[in-house]
Amino acid sequence: MTLSHAVPDNDRPPPVRAVFSAVTWKEIAYLVSNLPLAIVGFVYAVVMVSTAGGLSVTAVGIPLLACGLFLSRQWGRLDRARARGLLGVRVDEPTPIPGPKRSGGFFPWLWTSIKDPVGWRTVLYQLIRLPWGVLTFTVALTGLFVLWPVLPYLVRLMANVDRAMVRGLLSPSDDLERRIAELESDRGVVVDTAAADLRRIERDLHDGAQARLVALAMGLGLAKEKLLEDPEGAAAMVDEAHGEVKLALQELRDLARGIHPAVLTDRGLDAALSSVAARCVVPVKVAVDLPADVPGARSGAPSAARPAEAIEGIAYFVVSELLQNVSKHAGPGARGATVEVWRAGARLMIRVSDDGRGGASPSGGSGLAGLAERLGAVDGVLVVDSPVGVGTVVTAELPWRDRG
Repeated sequence: MTLSHAVPDNDRPPPVRAVFSAVTWKEIAYLVSNLPLAIVGFVYAVVMVSTAGGLSVTAVGIPLLACGLFLSRQWGRLDRARARGLLGVRVDEPTPIPGPKRSGGFFPWLWTSIKDPVGWRTVLYQLIRLPWGVLTFTVALTGLFVLWPVLPYLVRLMANVDRAMVRGLLSPSDDLERRIAELESDRGVVVDTAAADLRRIERDLHDGAQARLVALAMGLGLAKEKLLEDPEGAAAMVDEAHGEVKLALQELRDLARGIHPAVLTDRGLDAALSSVAARCVVPVKVAVDLPADVPGARSGAPSAARPAEAIEGIAYFVVSELLQNVSKHAGPGARGATVEVWRAGARLMIRVSDDGRGGASPSGGSGLAGLAERLGAVDGVLVVDSPVGVGTVVTAELPWRDRG
């Protein structure tokens, strides 16, 4: 999700403080606890690798190695939790290895487990931690009695080395690993959003147009029965049914516009956003600055002035949702709003601003959190700047993907 907030960098080492500060004492506790945990980890890694290597000529060695690497992964999780609690290091958890059923069988799972880079780097971490644990334990414990004037600096230096080791050896494999985790999360958002949209469409059809069409059918049936006995009454009922048909058609048009408006397909973002702006309760100025079509382009070629259909649709609904928020939350003092759309390199930029009462928050029930999740599902970003009493500026950023 991709809401932009001004948050402190948790990975940045804290400044050196007095020896009796809480941060320094946490670092001392981490350095002192290095030795016993390093001994256990070193013994486990040596025994596991040597035993699995010695039995590799048998049918037991390879599965034993896979299980040993799996347990090393769990040991890495413990070390990440300890670094998170005592050193303030934020390291993402690696993506779990799928089980045999999801991997396509026992042997594909076995091969994936054996070549697991996270497990092997955790084994390496366990092996090199023993000499480092002896050093940190000795220096930290001795410094408490002999070197206490410079102990904060020594502790910070060794703790920074530990931070680098945790990030380098216990973090996910690479950017691709983190990207997989993000895509798995985004896939869940897309599925949930699609399900919610389907439920909304079904509810609108059931409660709106369908109910009117049922009433229309009943009215026409009664008018048919009265046609010979009471022609004037039947004519009045037909007139009433004609009005119901108009209302049902209008509701169907509104529903179709909510799914994907025809004006967006036919004329692009400029015309579609102008149509949305006309329905806002405050005056809205729309400025769409997209590159012009390539002169002389062959017939049927994708338009260079318009992004891909999916990106264009998301941009339309982002602006529609934000203008609805302006109508609902800007307050009676709002005199106007502005919608700006432009292309910046490989990104489609959207800015919606108003001069209302401000104070919009992603957690304030304004729909901004859900909007940010939808944008995050396509690598988009949502930034909210809404000082109280000044107004609101919401900037959305989407990837530009060419049509076709």
